[in-house]
Amino acid sequence: MSSDDAAALAAFGYELGVLKRMRRAGWWHVGVRDPESVAEHTMRVAQLAALIAAEEGGDPARASFLALWHDTQETRTGDLPHTISGYITKPDPRAITADQTAELPAKSRQVVRDAVEEYEAKESTEARCASDADKLEMLLQAVEYRDTGVRRVDGWIDSARKSLKTETARRIAEAAATVSPLAWRDR
Repeated sequence: MSSDDAAALAAFGYELGVLKRMRRAGWWHVGVRDPESVAEHTMRVAQLAALIAAEEGGDPARASFLALWHDTQETRTGDLPHTISGYITKPDPRAITADQTAELPAKSRQVVRDAVEEYEAKESTEARCASDADKLEMLLQAVEYRDTGVRRVDGWIDSARKSLKTETARRIAEAAATVSPLAWRDR
């Protein structure tokens, strides 16, 4: 690996670190003062994607990998809440990823671009599982916020439930409506 390639990978690593500081903006609308970061959201999405894929007969590692890259474009755009839709067009994640990875070594560039392309196309089982994990994570977060006293999160819960494609994610969402966020402590 050349020193230029190493420097490009290091720079991209620093860019990805922005996701640790970038807050999920939609939660501010309902009064969450310190919402989770994009990186925190992404971690649970990747974990859920693996579990959903295992139940759906997909490749858990691939689903998790796709989920890891699904929001990396937000280093360039920020986390855009759905309320922007009437004012600006949502940026194309593929185009942003192409810019982000333009200086990376060919193998690294291709692996990231392929992951984003597959996730956005939603044609593979793994991509559908990763997409459902994204929505399911939002639902779980809304339930957790509601449980701590945040009101007006039902829109997030309803939106997530309506968008789920896999049977596994739909069943988890149904269970999440009745299971306490602290149920894991009693197991």
